[in-house]
Amino acid sequence: MGRVSELSHHFLEAVDMAAIASARWRGKGDKMAADAAAVEAMRATFDRVPFDGRVAIGEGERDEAPMLYIGEQLGCEIGNAEVAIVDIAVDPLECTNNCADNLPNSIAVLAAAPRGKLLHAPDCYMDKIAAGPEMEGHITLDASIDYNIEEVAAVLDKSIEEVRIIALDRPRHHNLFKEIRNIGAQLHTLSDGDIAAALWAARPEGDHDMLLGIGAAPEGVITATAIRGIGGVFEGRLVFRSEAEGNRAADMIDDDLARLWSAHDLCQSEDAVFVASGVCDGYLPGVRINDDGTIATFAEIIDVASGKVTRHDRIHTL
Repeated sequence: MGRVSELSHHFLEAVDMAAIASARWRGKGDKMAADAAAVEAMRATFDRVPFDGRVAIGEGERDEAPMLYIGEQLGCEIGNAEVAIVDIAVDPLECTNNCADNLPNSIAVLAAAPRGKLLHAPDCYMDKIAAGPEMEGHITLDASIDYNIEEVAAVLDKSIEEVRIIALDRPRHHNLFKEIRNIGAQLHTLSDGDIAAALWAARPEGDHDMLLGIGAAPEGVITATAIRGIGGVFEGRLVFRSEAEGNRAADMIDDDLARLWSAHDLCQSEDAVFVASGVCDGYLPGVRINDDGTIATFAEIIDVASGKVTRHDRIHTL
C-alpha cells in the first residue's frame, strides 16, 4: 500500500488549481461563485490522482453539495488495495468572504491521512487553543484565560502586556475579549481565517503567541494536521449551537462529544500532509496573474512524519 506523503505533489496541484480558479473572483463580491470555482477545480484535479480517496471533511452532506461532499470517493484507483487509501479534509476556499472582498488570508487548503485517521468532524463549532512547541504542557482549554496568558508570559519571559493573542472577530467572543483586555494582554482580531491564525501562533517567527476562541470544527482538523507537523500545541472541544447539531455529531463520532481533542487525536497518523495555496495575500502570497498570461502560485506543504515544511512557488501556463 502506498504512502499518503508520496501523493504530496498531486495535492499541491489540487490546491493550486483551486487557488487559481477562485482568484479570478477576488474582489467581485460573490463568495458563492468563488467557492464553486475552487470546488470544481479541486475536484477535477482529484480525478487524476492515483489513490483510493474519500472526503472525510468537505463541502457538506451529499444532499447539500454537488462535489467534495462528505463520503465522496476520489481518485482514479478506487478499490485498488495496492495504492494509498486516503481520507481528505478539504476547504477549497478558506475565507470565502475575504476572497469576495479581496482581503488577506484566503487560501485553498487540505489535509490528508490514511483512511480513518482524521476525525470525521461535523460542521459545527470548535473551541480552540494553539501556540508554539514551548507551550506544550503549559496551556490547555481546561484552564482559565488568565492562567493560559500568565503561562505564556512566564514561559516566553514576557510581561503580560507583551503577550499577543489572536482570535476571530465574532460577537460570541465578547467575554473572551473582555478577559484578555482585563488582564492586559495584546489582542489582535481578524475577520476570517483561523487556520492561518493558528499557524502564526504556533511558529516561532509568527507575530502572535497564542490563538484562542471558537471557530469551525472542520478547519480545526486541518489545523491540527499542520501543527502536528511543525510542532506546537493545539487543542479543541466541539461546541454545538443546537440539539440537532449535537445529534448529528453523535452519529458521526463514536466518542465522548465533550472530550478535549489534541492535535494527535484529530490527526492520528504521522503519514499525513497539510497543503495550502494562497488566494489573497496574507499567510501565503496570493495568486499573481502575470502580463504574459502566466499565473504564479505560492503554496506550502507540511509533512507530518518528517516535520519538513517546503515552499512551492510555481508558474502555470493554462
